[in-house]
Amino acid sequence: MLFGNTFQVFSYEWKISYFRFHHPFTDLAYALEMDKGGAPAIQMAVQVQIMKHFLFVQNKEANISLQSLKEQEKTLATALADILWTAGESQRATICLITDDTYFTANIDYEVDHFTEQVQLFDFFEKETMQQFILDHIHCLNSEGSHGVILFLYSLLFSRTFERLQKDLDFTTTHLLQCRHRDISCRQVILNLILTGKASPHVFNGCQKHDTEGSVEKVMRGILSRSDVGYLRWSKEEAEQYRSLQVGSMLKTPKLPIWLCNINETYSILFSLNRLLLSDWKMEHLFDLYFYKGKPSQKKTVRLTIDTHSHHWEENHCVDDRNPNKRVPSLEMAIRTKWEGAAISWNGTTPFF
Repeated sequence: MLFGNTFQVFSYEWKISYFRFHHPFTDLAYALEMDKGGAPAIQMAVQVQIMKHFLFVQNKEANISLQSLKEQEKTLATALADILWTAGESQRATICLITDDTYFTANIDYEVDHFTEQVQLFDFFEKETMQQFILDHIHCLNSEGSHGVILFLYSLLFSRTFERLQKDLDFTTTHLLQCRHRDISCRQVILNLILTGKASPHVFNGCQKHDTEGSVEKVMRGILSRSDVGYLRWSKEEAEQYRSLQVGSMLKTPKLPIWLCNINETYSILFSLNRLLLSDWKMEHLFDLYFYKGKPSQKKTVRLTIDTHSHHWEENHCVDDRNPNKRVPSLEMAIRTKWEGAAISWNGTTPFF
């Protein structure tokens, strides 16, 4: 299901990845640190759910940086539990943890990785009980050497169940991870599962029929309903080749103003502190968005001001992104996939190119 075979194993970068926050009571205390390789896609998708709880469940819009270690751990446990419970259709969820026992051994059809063989499954039928279990065992997910990201991925798949996964997928997606020259990356289906609770392979609205010459008409599965959090995507390479992937309104306009961003295959998040931003079109005339890209060079959250109506400001401060001779930050291009033609102020921060 993950790799399409039983011989592929996770790379070193994946094995050392886990969930760890920046230091408590710092500007980025709300944010997870990102690893290298393919795991940051999962870490940043989880970060989106963490922001949902920090901002709009715990209502800490004014002081998201004032997080103690205990608050960080509790919010991580809550966010992970929410993701898994939603994936399990609010009926059951499974937590995978490494134990001292070995449950199966190597054979001709399986390549050992020296930790998957020790994974035990814990099933839960009450969300609160599962959430407390995760919190009690949070060190199994947020400590060095814990393989925390992989264990969460295993838990996500078992919570969704293989039967539901088969129904979610379509002919375009037979396995969930992409392997290229030893690099292992997440396919869209995993991100959609974390964001929406369903393993939809595509980001357009609903389902689309795909006609292939001489064969039966096939169905491509996208997003069926608005979720709490959203997704934006922009790729310079795709834009230059006039083949940009269109994200549907179900993901562009979520219930809450938090987006996972895929910008040139690098993951980041955008969020607003205003819960009602997407509930009233008048609020989208002039508003702030906050950006976290997960790079070590970023020491504080970037505040962007988005103006969708001030044309004089746009003329003076906004680069014409249609002019091929002028550089436009990719982040601005991603934002304009949602708010076309918007003027964007970086408020003194040097733009990221």
